[in-house]
Formats: sequence, structure tokens, C-alpha cells
Amino acid sequence: MFVQLLGEHFVHTALWAGAIAAIVSGAIGIFVVTRGMSFAVHAISELGFTGATGALVLGVSPVLGVLGGSLLVGLVLGLLSLRGRERDSAIGAVLAFGLGLGVLFLSLYRAYATEAISLLFGNIFGVSDAQLRNLAIVGGIVLVGLGVLYRPLFFSSVDPEIAAARGVPLRALSVAIFLLLALTTAEAIQVVGVLLVLALVITPAAAAQRLTGRPTLALLLSIAIALVSTEGGILLSLAKPWPTSFFITTISFAFYVAARLLDWSRGRQSRLISSPPRRMWALR
Repeated sequence: MFVQLLGEHFVHTALWAGAIAAIVSGAIGIFVVTRGMSFAVHAISELGFTGATGALVLGVSPVLGVLGGSLLVGLVLGLLSLRGRERDSAIGAVLAFGLGLGVLFLSLYRAYATEAISLLFGNIFGVSDAQLRNLAIVGGIVLVGLGVLYRPLFFSSVDPEIAAARGVPLRALSVAIFLLLALTTAEAIQVVGVLLVLALVITPAAAAQRLTGRPTLALLLSIAIALVSTEGGILLSLAKPWPTSFFITTISFAFYVAARLLDWSRGRQSRLISSPPRRMWALR
């Protein structure tokens, strides 16, 4: 049965869609983790669902609603250009209001919102050829944007004060990264769903940063972890009839735990090397 399923067109489409989402999510995830924007990913994904429910009320495709809602929230958060607690508070306020709107839209929609509900948990095997083409276009836009902004983004992420002193346009970069993040989130939602989008955007990047301190290598490792998690999750769901998102998140989390253990082990060894045993000190 597993071999037969591998020959099906919808499986090929799912694998390609998963690969696109993984590459884009892994790439932008490094910038998100470095800039401390993990909560923003959660907010954009949740409010993308609000956009989906609003689109249903208007009679529009919920996928377009996810994209529009994510971009609108990303633009607002980018223009605020806040940091630390102030940014978290603003995101929390926007998130609460957006979820309230989502509840209102669901109550106004009289039919059963199957498509919108499926976005909560993802449906990678339901991606059509047209959706795959759109995913590829959106992914290409995000990767080109990250390529163009790579150096100033990393500079402003690591040391925003010095970047501002050097004339780096922080507000423009903030808007740009939030818009790219919104596109990525809207794309990843179709793979793992609104509730689990952090598994593709945050977890691989967090694991990669535990493995290396070199930015470019961390970015490549993040993409690799996201790819293995997504493609492995899809293949495992063919062999075992469990939700694909469960396998993707489990593999991604396993990478994160392994990276933490490896980082802890390396830190422990370095401490032992730099600090001679007490017995040696006593003999001196």
C-alpha cells in the first residue's frame, strides 16, 4: 500500500508543497528567532484564520482570506516597529481583537465551514495543482526578498542600535520582515495548519541556532531540519494513518531536543576542560 501511494499524483503534489513550505519557513525562521518574533508568528497564523472566516462570509476562498489577513496583520505589526515587552503587549492586543472578529465571522457564516476548519490543522494531501503553483510563487517571492535583504536583516537583528547608527532603515526592514513572515505563515498554514505553524517556522531555526553560531550555516541547517521534518512527516503518514501534522511536529521537536542535548554536552565538556579538577588544585 505504501509503495502504491507513492505513485499517486496527490502524494507527489503534497511532497512538493511540503518541500516549498519547509524551505521558506526554515529560511525565514532564523531571522524570526534572532529578532525574538516567535509570538508574532503565532499571532499572524491565528489572525490568518480570522481572515479565512471573513473570506467565507464574503463568499471568497478561505485561502485568499488567510493570505490577506496575514499580510494585513504583518503590515500593522511591522509599522509599529516595537521591541520587547511593548511589542508583545501590542501583539497580544491585536491577537485578542482578531480572534474576537473570527468568532463573529464564524457565527455569521451559516454553512458548515469545512475549508476554514481544515486550515486549523492543515491538509497537505488536499493541495491542488493550482495551489501548488501559488505556493511556489509565494515561496519564490519570500526567498528573493530574504536574499536581497540578507545582510541588513542580520545586521539589524543582531545589533539594532549599531545598525541604526550606521543608517540602516530599521522601520522599513521591520515592515519587510513582517510582510515576508506573513507570506510564509500563510503558506505554512496549508501544510501544518494554524495551530501548528510554529513547528515549521520556529522549531527548526531554534534547533539550528543550538548547533552552530555561524549565521549562514544556521540558515542552511534550519532549512534542512524543516525539510526532513516535513517530507518525513508526509511519508510516515502514508505508512501510518495518523495526522501528517503530528508526524511533522514530532520530528521537528525531536531535532530540537537533540540539538539542546548536543549543545549542553558541548558546553559541559568545555567547562570541564577550562576548569581543572579539584584534586589537581589540592595537589598544587
